[in-house]
Amino acid sequence: MNHQSVAFKNTQFPFPPHLHHSTPIPSRLLFPFSLHPYKTITKSPYSAFSCRGLHTPLLNHPSSSFHSSNATIPAAFKTVDVATLGNLCVDIVLNVPKLPPPSPDSRKAFMEQLSSSPPDEQYWEAGGNCNMAIAAARLGLKCVAIGHVGNEIYGKFLEDVLQAEGIGMVGMSEETDVLNAPSSSYETLLCWVLVDPLQKHGFCSRADFSKEPAFSWMNTLSEEVKRAFKRSRILFCNGYDFDELSPHMIISAVEYAVEVGTSVFFDPGPRGKSLLSGTVEEQKALKHFLRMSDVLLLTSDEAESLTGLVDPILAGQELLRKGNRTKWVVVKMGPKGSILITKFSITCASAFKVKIMDTVGCGDSFVAAIAYGFIHNIPLVTTLAFANAVGAATAMGCGAGRNVATLKQVVELMEKPDLNEDDKFWNELLREHLDSQEVTFLSKMVLNGSNGRMKHVTLQKVVSELLPKLKSSQLEGTLSS
Repeated sequence: MNHQSVAFKNTQFPFPPHLHHSTPIPSRLLFPFSLHPYKTITKSPYSAFSCRGLHTPLLNHPSSSFHSSNATIPAAFKTVDVATLGNLCVDIVLNVPKLPPPSPDSRKAFMEQLSSSPPDEQYWEAGGNCNMAIAAARLGLKCVAIGHVGNEIYGKFLEDVLQAEGIGMVGMSEETDVLNAPSSSYETLLCWVLVDPLQKHGFCSRADFSKEPAFSWMNTLSEEVKRAFKRSRILFCNGYDFDELSPHMIISAVEYAVEVGTSVFFDPGPRGKSLLSGTVEEQKALKHFLRMSDVLLLTSDEAESLTGLVDPILAGQELLRKGNRTKWVVVKMGPKGSILITKFSITCASAFKVKIMDTVGCGDSFVAAIAYGFIHNIPLVTTLAFANAVGAATAMGCGAGRNVATLKQVVELMEKPDLNEDDKFWNELLREHLDSQEVTFLSKMVLNGSNGRMKHVTLQKVVSELLPKLKSSQLEGTLSS
């Protein structure tokens, strides 16, 4: 994995995760924490949560209408909006006096030191795909987190957090015990996020010391997992799934989702670039994702890495051309905004102007809102504006996990919206595309003398259409606030 990993002495425990410093902290990199020998968890129809079994019916969220190409499974059977695949971990944020040299021996010794004295729970936070699941649930979507957690305190912590957010859980496991697998291979994955006095960050992960995925013992999709796929409208995956699951497992998951009519969302993240030069199996699985996903979500840098094209619109069009099922390519442009590209149109929206406290979890929140728009068949420009707003609302807080934006915060932002418009940037980017495709652009106001192929949609119009729906959901109590 291409991340800086560090070690240090004399651990100091900092502020709780809900009070993270404003400097972004990537919510990822995994390290399983050795506590107890692996224990098989009995599947029980009476248990609200089980590390191994299908969660009982989800909480608090009514069924919602949606558009989809789900021809294999009847729409009525799709009772879950979003399922996330893998990438369930606990983030632990620690203040350290300094970030040590990157020597493997030093890092390994440090992780052993951390394992000997677990920090207080106030420094724990749900990480990885929990961020997207929580953000989606707070937007009123029914969510299930599919993945593996261990039978120890960290696994119980994640289960409790997900249950409190109204998110179901389906445990991934083998039907039979795996021989010769160390007990640590079954434990909940941790990301140690280390912050020095200058607010520089380092990360500790088991993946730094292993060429194999964390859960390489997992070879097949269980019947519980398959049932969860069948019930879900969207399966969300990201590049960090490769740190946990074998390429074979990942391909199997994508193929089964397609077979049962579940739309696949894929965000390659920073791992996309390294996977391009990874093993033959990893390259094959990445290409399979890019071909078979319905929606691709990536930053402009990631789009360039995957296509070799600097122009994010051309890169998105290239990914659409190569995809067998790709309907949307969504390019995140950071503080500039975002772009949604289809085979027939280009939609652009500037970012919201807010005071940024912490960008951790913003991308996950953005993806959750894109899923909301996809499921509810909301106009593309409205979907993009909504996603920008949800990401911005998360940026106004500190940290990810339970700290991602609530509906209340999103509504408050959209009631007094302001766009971070950069006309020069967008004019230069769109100039060469106006003659080839219809372009829709979110603006503060309608501009006179617009190009015939440039359709301006005002922010006021988008907000006036979206706010009543969001406020209705809030009043119905379907979202966390």
